[in-house]
Amino acid sequence: MTEDLCYLPAMELARRYRRRELKPTAVVESVLERIDALTPTINALVTIDPEAVRAAAAEADRAIEDGGSLGPLHGVPVSIKDLTPVKGLRTTYGSKQFEHHVADEDALVVERLRKAGAIILGKTNTPEFGYGGHTFNKVFGVTRNPWNPRMSAGGSTGGGGAAVAAGMGPIAEGSDLGGSLRTPAAFNGIAGLRASPGCVPSYPKVLAFDTLSVSGVMGRTVADVALAMSAIAGPDARAPSSYPLEPASFLRALDRPSLDGLKVAWTPDLNGLVPVDAEVVEAFEKGVAAFEREGAKVTRASPDFSGLREAVLATRGLSMVANHADRLGEWRDQMQDGLVWNIEYGLDLKARDIARGEVLRAELFHRVRRFFEFFDLLLLPSQAVLPFPVDQNSPAEVGGKPIEHPIDWFLLPYAVSLVGSPAMSVPCGFSRDRLPVGMQIVAPWRQDAAVIRAAAAFERAAPWNEHVPPTVQQLYG
Repeated sequence: MTEDLCYLPAMELARRYRRRELKPTAVVESVLERIDALTPTINALVTIDPEAVRAAAAEADRAIEDGGSLGPLHGVPVSIKDLTPVKGLRTTYGSKQFEHHVADEDALVVERLRKAGAIILGKTNTPEFGYGGHTFNKVFGVTRNPWNPRMSAGGSTGGGGAAVAAGMGPIAEGSDLGGSLRTPAAFNGIAGLRASPGCVPSYPKVLAFDTLSVSGVMGRTVADVALAMSAIAGPDARAPSSYPLEPASFLRALDRPSLDGLKVAWTPDLNGLVPVDAEVVEAFEKGVAAFEREGAKVTRASPDFSGLREAVLATRGLSMVANHADRLGEWRDQMQDGLVWNIEYGLDLKARDIARGEVLRAELFHRVRRFFEFFDLLLLPSQAVLPFPVDQNSPAEVGGKPIEHPIDWFLLPYAVSLVGSPAMSVPCGFSRDRLPVGMQIVAPWRQDAAVIRAAAAFERAAPWNEHVPPTVQQLYG
């Protein structure tokens, strides 16, 4: 049987390139073929220049033949979220306002990926301006889940999550405000890291000092996420919230990973604060049991997250106004209903509401900080729900209860965003209908390497990367 080059991890690609056992051009052709075959069903990559991709792969071949120094992602295909500018490539932000917009500069994260040798495949689908946990828009339509195309791929980096799961490149770049990397990672059965704010510098960015929205990556393996992070992390003067760190720490975290002796807290629902689907809880608790089998000291416990919803609404409202309020006058009728609602909610906030939201956020941070004085890690479900039908903008209920508010179904990942902790979503099982379920591994302030180390140990104890989505199996066996 011919080897499926599309499912080789980035780590393995890098190793084989350096040994001259494989060429980037061969991998790129396989990935382009996969994209062509699956786009009508999945709709993950929405803008791509195949000839530019092939030219970049040929250049990567020549660099290997010349025997020069190679970057850590040399020849590795990487997809870019359609919120992230790529010079010379259409960047629509999932909005009719920018349907024909072509970026005139690379975002900082794209600069770093190119410098590391990555081959930029193209742009992945996103909801309009990244709003929401389900990926659809009026420019490109809906992205479907490769585990079941009738279901959502999550959002807002849903195109990236579906692409990685389906073998359209081993790594996808994305961003995360309230779970936009972790939700699609969970829904598509892959790994996605929300790094500490400032770990990966963001530019261009309207709110330069914002610590809620962060750049990051998804991959099929923890090691691939670590490899990509080693290439894109570190300070930059254009991003004032960035800070000095050692990018190699992500790769060192892969050395002899272990859960033995770690003090690990877990909660499926933030101590009853957030409703969660029963099948999500069942798979999550099996993941927790794997931590215990590997020697972790596991305790059911949760920080006090009271005030969570109010803090989310206030901080999110402020962000929506700053980024999008000026668009309402001309474009309201063309914008997604949920996005309009979010902006208008923010416009209705009073100064006292916004101030209270920031006070609540600070209180949450300090309660979580004190909680981590007793625990090394906190485990949570990545999402409260399973992937839901693509013809719904959001799930109708969660935990058997009707959703009262549009944000209620993604409070679990948003809670982590508010307090600035690093967190990785890793697959921890499946529902009865074989839909993926994810677990968040959360660490204290700026302990990103601890997240990578624990995730790598969990991956080894309960590996998931042998699973290939049914949509891919039907085409390739």
